[in-house]
Amino acid sequence: MTLFAEHGQLLLIIACAFGLFMAWGVGANDVSNAMGTSVGSRALTMKQAIIIAMVFEFAGAYLAGGEVTETISSGIVELGVMQAHPELLVYGMLASLLAAASWLLIANALGWPVSTTHSIVGAIIGFAAVGISVDAVQWDQVWGIVGSWIVTPVIAGIFSFWIFRSVRFLILDSDDPFANAKHYIPFYMFAVGFLLSMVTLLQGLSHVFKAQHIEFTFFEAMMIAAVIGILVAIIGVFLLRRVVKDTHADKTNRFASVERVFGVLMIFTACAMAFAHGSNDVANAVGPMAAVINVVNQGAVEAKVSVASWMLLLGAAGIVLGVATYGYKVMITIGQKITELTPSRGFAAEMSAAATVVLASGFGLPISTTHALVGALLGVGLARGIGALNLRVVGGIFVSWIITLPAGAGLSVLFFYLFKRLFAQ
Repeated sequence: MTLFAEHGQLLLIIACAFGLFMAWGVGANDVSNAMGTSVGSRALTMKQAIIIAMVFEFAGAYLAGGEVTETISSGIVELGVMQAHPELLVYGMLASLLAAASWLLIANALGWPVSTTHSIVGAIIGFAAVGISVDAVQWDQVWGIVGSWIVTPVIAGIFSFWIFRSVRFLILDSDDPFANAKHYIPFYMFAVGFLLSMVTLLQGLSHVFKAQHIEFTFFEAMMIAAVIGILVAIIGVFLLRRVVKDTHADKTNRFASVERVFGVLMIFTACAMAFAHGSNDVANAVGPMAAVINVVNQGAVEAKVSVASWMLLLGAAGIVLGVATYGYKVMITIGQKITELTPSRGFAAEMSAAATVVLASGFGLPISTTHALVGALLGVGLARGIGALNLRVVGGIFVSWIITLPAGAGLSVLFFYLFKRLFAQ
């Protein structure tokens, strides 16, 4: 095609630049899923959180982020509609990347924890429905995403409510919180090891396993995760022996010694969640970029999009850059503005968010990790009473969720026609 012959190199450079911009937005916004609760509960300082996030987000994105989901690459748009005009897919994916990244830039500036997945999905829907045809959109996928707005935070909120209630009943409201913490926390450690192993096995490392022709059933993943959970609990028992009661600190805060134990737990949960997040959400940037590069190089629309290692490296670098430069904005919203957090409360939120992701993976439900964590924080707050929640901040977050899809779609339509005009033959 004349377009690809004349402007192919320029289109590839633009695709990489927009992919990097989108990855920056993913790092700056979605890193709050892994680190916001740890910072808000003071288990980690902002600097420590950023350093840990940079390491584990990069590792997850580069080592295990190769599986570009069908939802991003071909599950939203009917590719057959554009077989005769592959340039339309190029314009559309470039417009989607720029639109989603621009919306994330706005959300980051306002401190809104929005879904990067919904941002890119909304952008793809916009260019496909308006720029191509309404029939070019697989609407059943769209309704599943809309349903996840309600399902995800509700499930996570219910989990976190009961997890924190169990923490209060078994430990915090007991006659000897520290002794009970040493007795019951190994069971929570098992749960953490089990749930985060399930997240990693079912999502984080799925691409690595497929490359090695290894495939786990949901039951097999549960067995492996159970073994890992037991090992984590054993290590936890050993570490708990080294935690001694600080009677001086307990005079001013009855739970000071107990919260130190939960603080150690949160460091591990934050590392694991950062790895899983990096491996999953790098596809939001790399998927459309890879689609553009594939069409330009092949000159045609293909159902399967190949992802080279350098593309993952670029996406991982963008995520790290976003974490380091602007991640603190949304971290503050997640960790400090929704409800007051302590390590025990933050632990309940992160654990329930992980449980929600695991359940969704098992049933194949489309969810947002951002929605899961915010729902979990609401559940923790409600466990302490409605007054523990900052309803104004919560309302603003809900509004940002609702307008994410139309905002991404509207911007994408504008950019689609702009690219179409700029590269008109």
